[in-house]
Amino acid sequence: QVQLEESGGGSVQSGGSLRLSCVVTSGSMGSHYCMAWFRQVLGQQREAVAAIDDGEMISYADSVKGRFTVSQDKAKVSMYLQMNSLKLEDTAMYYCAAATGIFCSLTTVQALAVGGGMDYWGKGTQVTISS
Repeated sequence: QVQLEESGGGSVQSGGSLRLSCVVTSGSMGSHYCMAWFRQVLGQQREAVAAIDDGEMISYADSVKGRFTVSQDKAKVSMYLQMNSLKLEDTAMYYCAAATGIFCSLTTVQALAVGGGMDYWGKGTQVTISS
């Protein structure tokens, strides 16, 4: 069973930066996978933020383009989200998720998240932006 663990959340002022990490702490997803970052504000739908697959295909939500950068370290079986120029509206719980055998576009992962189709989820890390 694949287990994901996020870290790196915290509280920063608007305009600041944070780097989130997601580590596969157990199990294996094999060589063809899709990993994604989501965020959720209490009472709202979970939103896909960025996705990356084993072939380094990357996609971002429009709201974070130019500010967030997703990357991975295959040797460490990890995914990262560098978040710069943070805004108040970036405040949310951030989750790492993964799936295998899918086309790793943001549209796809967003649809899977809504329909319960992402295979694995972390427990989340809170990001709070203050003015």
